[in-house]
Amino acid sequence: MKLLMEKGYEGRALSLLGPCDVPTVQPSKTRTAPPRLPQLSETELSRHYSALARRAHGVNDGFYPLGSCTMKYNPAVNEEAASLKGFTAVHPLQPLHTVAGCLEALEETEKYLCAINGMDAFTFQPAAGAHGEFTGLLLIKAYHTHRGEGEKRNKILVPDSAHGTNPASAAMAGYQVVNLPSGPDGCVDLEALRQAAGEDTAGLMLTNPNTVGLFDKNILEITRIVHEAGGLCYYDGANLNAVMGVARPGDMGFDVVHLNLHKTFSTPHGGGGPGSGPVGCKKILEPYLPAPRFEKKDGKWQEKPCPDTIGRVRGFQGNFLVVLRALTYLLMLGREGIPEAARNAVLNANYMKAGLEDLYPMAYPGLCMHEFVMSLEKLKEETGVTALDVAKAMLDEGIHPPTMYFPLIVHEALMVEPTETETRETLDEAVETLRAIYKKAVEDPEYLKACPHRAQIGRPDEVNAARHPVLRYRPEEEKA
Repeated sequence: MKLLMEKGYEGRALSLLGPCDVPTVQPSKTRTAPPRLPQLSETELSRHYSALARRAHGVNDGFYPLGSCTMKYNPAVNEEAASLKGFTAVHPLQPLHTVAGCLEALEETEKYLCAINGMDAFTFQPAAGAHGEFTGLLLIKAYHTHRGEGEKRNKILVPDSAHGTNPASAAMAGYQVVNLPSGPDGCVDLEALRQAAGEDTAGLMLTNPNTVGLFDKNILEITRIVHEAGGLCYYDGANLNAVMGVARPGDMGFDVVHLNLHKTFSTPHGGGGPGSGPVGCKKILEPYLPAPRFEKKDGKWQEKPCPDTIGRVRGFQGNFLVVLRALTYLLMLGREGIPEAARNAVLNANYMKAGLEDLYPMAYPGLCMHEFVMSLEKLKEETGVTALDVAKAMLDEGIHPPTMYFPLIVHEALMVEPTETETRETLDEAVETLRAIYKKAVEDPEYLKACPHRAQIGRPDEVNAARHPVLRYRPEEEKA
């Protein structure tokens, strides 16, 4: 398929803007030559992007079981609410009394998220999950610094099953990362944790349920060990979809948590955004939350004094319209619907796991939470067919592949998360498809190794693409 730059013709135009009616100003540092833009008609432009849409696979096109990412269907009513003019036709620099409705919405969402997570306050500034991690770690650092232990407590404990952003965020916040091994059951090795926790521990970063889809049965003991060592406990909310409204991070002993509104609370996920990673905390960390913060006194909104704040981590109050989608989702589901969604996510995962585990070896036995991890190591040894081959075969069947080769502690891993929005019929079809793929792998492994056969793109050179990405269009003469 040709790029837009390859479709344009000299002199062809699409007029979107009228003639300039103010004097042209040309500061010395602006570009002197016009940008290289394709010259196209509106018809060509519209058809180009429609063609691209037909080549893509989204949650509206079919099953999308991408593990640890909660790629679920999001109700359109949430988009409608976020499109209301009273929310979209405002400017963040308006006086507070002119945006009272927006501040009410933020306050209402904060109240619900505090109740669901067992926290005392939230900030909506962080732009997404990893940004929320970084913000939460800055809160932990401010807490220890305020107590005179900032330099001494310089280590963050991170389990080996963690999302890769956890150690990266800790390093960015200036901490040394201590890796905690998992036990044979896929949960944190308590003895390793006891040995690692000490006077230099600033905190622990933990995802629960963890990345292999298990709720750590020792979670209360884990947070107790860290607290007794003087550290704080950080909850990565990436997998909250499995426990929202059922179990609260604050009750598990966590002091700070980030959420992914774009995964758990309705905003469409993927494609680079939009995202939102609000951070909640207990009272002991509230003074350090990003400023500005607002409160209502005598019926009027005003800015709270925040002398110990870590400062801004993002402009204004973050991605406001994403918060509105989450608020609509919370109001629509309510006290009964939120835990029901979590239970259905767990039910769907275990239903699908039960339909596959006689063929596909599971990384860990027993009940899972919202996702499960299969290991295709034995299939690879016997047939040469890899997890990547099975994933490519799923493309031929109209199913988006699950997460591949993650978590790293499971070899030849495929991590599946059905989410709560899929029907039993869809799950049955997916199970039958995966069973048929396994049978084909045993009978005709070479066929699997050549998949996909019917997708728009076959097998790209993925290693070369990762090591030498081409990020901009250059005409042949410029390449030369």
